[in-house]
Amino acid sequence: MKFLALAAFVSNLPLSLAAVSGFDVSHYQGTVNFAGAYSSGARFVLIKATEGTSYTDPKFSDNYVGATNAGFIRGAYHFARPDEGTGSAQAQFFHSHGGGWSGDGITLPGMLDIEYGPTSTCYGLSQSAMVTWITSFVNEYHSLTGRYPLIYTTNDWWTTCTGNTSKYSTTCPLVLAHYSSSVGTIPGGWPFQTFWQFNDNYAYGGDSDTFNGNSANLKKLATG
Repeated sequence: MKFLALAAFVSNLPLSLAAVSGFDVSHYQGTVNFAGAYSSGARFVLIKATEGTSYTDPKFSDNYVGATNAGFIRGAYHFARPDEGTGSAQAQFFHSHGGGWSGDGITLPGMLDIEYGPTSTCYGLSQSAMVTWITSFVNEYHSLTGRYPLIYTTNDWWTTCTGNTSKYSTTCPLVLAHYSSSVGTIPGGWPFQTFWQFNDNYAYGGDSDTFNGNSANLKKLATG
């Protein structure tokens, strides 16, 4: 299923009537209570797999198996380090270490987590260079999987580091981080967020997210 088709459908659904809860995790959260989260109503998990060109999250396998066994739709994410290698190289590393995709109805497209970094906000790149880097990752991931990745970011980072480019607004579903009671400003020409990370204190481990659609839409995103 093309992202545009999903976008057209989901955009007509009121958030109060069409939303699915979920969360995201990395090794920083330690042990995650997947069974408890599922029982509470969560239905998807985004799990850190890789960072840069050499780092693999030590809890990725445990978290991925735990999410799968609990019945979640799940997907992997890559923490971007534009200061450590090309976008293409990082997409290849991600794909080889958990970031693959199959249209089985339970695997979300991989997510590019691109945000404030440990070295500098924009990793020393100009806005145009950052757009080139992201494009390299997006195109390589699409070449490897046939799917465009989700893109996780904030309005502030996207505006500061890419010049608020709208280059990916019709291909890559947006995962917007904004810790508030409302979603806030949506950057980059995206008509809406597909996922919203709204706090960093989920009761069962990780950060709290919501999917902007119903369960059928979520399954379609994991099917292709």
